[in-house]
Amino acid sequence: MPAVLTGLDVLLRDRLNALRGRRIALLAHQASVDRRLEHAATLLRDARGVRLVRLFAPEHGLWGAAQDHAPIADARDPVTGLPVISLYGATREPTGARLAGLDALVVDLQDIGSRYYTFQWTLALAMRACVRAGVEVIVLDRPNPLGGLVVEGNVPDPAFASFVGLYPLPARPGLTLGELARWLAHQHGVRPALSVVAMRGWRRAMLWEDTGVPWVAPSPNMPTPETARVYPGGCLIEGTNLSEGRGTTRPFEWIGAPYLDAHEYAASLESLRLPGVAFRPARFTPTFHKWAGRVCGGVQLHVTDRAAFKPFLTGLGVMAAARRIAPREFRWKRPPYEFERRRLPIDILLGTDGIRRALERGRPLREIEAGWAAALGRWRRQRERVLGYR
Repeated sequence: MPAVLTGLDVLLRDRLNALRGRRIALLAHQASVDRRLEHAATLLRDARGVRLVRLFAPEHGLWGAAQDHAPIADARDPVTGLPVISLYGATREPTGARLAGLDALVVDLQDIGSRYYTFQWTLALAMRACVRAGVEVIVLDRPNPLGGLVVEGNVPDPAFASFVGLYPLPARPGLTLGELARWLAHQHGVRPALSVVAMRGWRRAMLWEDTGVPWVAPSPNMPTPETARVYPGGCLIEGTNLSEGRGTTRPFEWIGAPYLDAHEYAASLESLRLPGVAFRPARFTPTFHKWAGRVCGGVQLHVTDRAAFKPFLTGLGVMAAARRIAPREFRWKRPPYEFERRRLPIDILLGTDGIRRALERGRPLREIEAGWAAALGRWRRQRERVLGYR
């Protein structure tokens, strides 16, 4: 048995009575599995006395086949035969008609502990819709792959709210999805009838490798826990014309572009002396996405000290170094991006235009980092109210 039982495991063992005789829907994706790798949809469909009537799917769909930003259509699940309602397409929020007749919405989504990952904002919008519809929300909690002790990054300006940051959450908040649901309720007034089925055995100091929970990629470009570890900085590269490694076997670990020299880029990054990471010169050819079919000069990020590594600061450094050595070729990506058509993608990813402007002025990374320290300290104190694990 794994060291940690997820909320789904706990529900199936001890809490199913809370669902018996009730009409429920399930918001889930391909990583919504128990410790035997059986999917929540079939487990709840087959549970005695539980009336699972429909499924909701976030970005990438119920079974994770679609790539990033690809709209998902409503469908019928070939496994359970139930209707699957997309929350990443024509609408990102369950309509009243889709929630009608439900007693509860069960949410089982493996998050990866980073502000930009859209599943947490699908949860937020679903919670808002359930307030209006009078439907209970039951969140089945899962481990944060990055652990729950360390927080990092700026606290966004609400004026830059988007689907990669609907509420002001640091880039690496150190929360589980269940704790995030409580934060939305306590701090932002998103208050449906809310229950969180807590994990058993999880401690805040645990990284994914400590949990014993099997890893299932929650999205197509999140193949390993190591990918999740670099993602709070690697996702920022989506706001540039650098390849973030999509279309390769090492998304968010390989970063580069045809206009960069791999060895020069690696040397520039090493000179920043960023903690817990080394940069190896690398050349790669994406099969799709940015620079598909072109050889990119770049680097592979190697995390050398998980405790010291600062992925968000590293992401800023990766962009700053590329801009410095290739000022004519480096570009910020233009909108649209994640349903935002006006602001620059990098600005909504960062939740401000201030950090981009600081990078453009060549401000030192440590100075930029110091600029968000006070707000992060206030947020760290705020989150104490919702922590469910020690």
